[in-house]
Amino acid sequence: MTDLIFADRTVLITGGSRGIGKAASLRLAGEGARVAVNYVSDEAKAAETVADIAAAGGTAIAVQGNVAVPAEAAGIAEKTRAAFGPVDMLIHSAGISIVEHATDVTWETWRRTMDVNLDGTFNMVYALKNEMIQREFGRVVLISSIAALRERENQVHYSASKAAVIAMTRCMAQGWAKHNIRINCICPGLIETEMAYTLAPEVHEAIVKATPMGRKGEPDEIASVIRFLLSDESSFMTGQTVVASGGRVMIPG
Repeated sequence: MTDLIFADRTVLITGGSRGIGKAASLRLAGEGARVAVNYVSDEAKAAETVADIAAAGGTAIAVQGNVAVPAEAAGIAEKTRAAFGPVDMLIHSAGISIVEHATDVTWETWRRTMDVNLDGTFNMVYALKNEMIQREFGRVVLISSIAALRERENQVHYSASKAAVIAMTRCMAQGWAKHNIRINCICPGLIETEMAYTLAPEVHEAIVKATPMGRKGEPDEIASVIRFLLSDESSFMTGQTVVASGGRVMIPG
């Protein structure tokens, strides 16, 4: 029987209806959390995730909202509070990836990427920070990417946005550690999600060949890392960037 280590905890998961977000939603609900599954447009997928959680005996709601819009980000937080009470934990998984060569990046694609990946991260964390500070408790996991750690000529905007998420993680973690708020970041490699298929098949093949473990990762594998970072098993960790990439990118020691 699974220990309900997140019993009586409310977890808000942005992008929680698909990919890594969905895997985390199912995993944490299965360990006792009340889960708010955020989505921006695909109501059917969010409803399916909530139904899957309910069928397994868990508790979840779907919460619509665009993290890139400050008022909507605040609304996502407020709807979660209205249903479950104060938010204890945030997993920010919402994001977009636009693939185009450095020569072809436009202001429009740059701005769209930053709106979602960087501003959306700021909007969601800052929608929750005051209550976490007041309650002297908070656990946050932000999803970055290994694209933030190495040169990517076809992902200038994506890589820049995800590198900024790492910097935000460090700065906020230092600022709020005294309030018992822990903030960590995960840099996944290529994971079997819808977003992965913004890349061409030949790129997939090249990435797998360049990965020491010789395969793509699964969303459940990232959900396990998320679970660890939210749990007391990582109680002395904050401000850290954890790479889960099958060895494809290794941070120098």
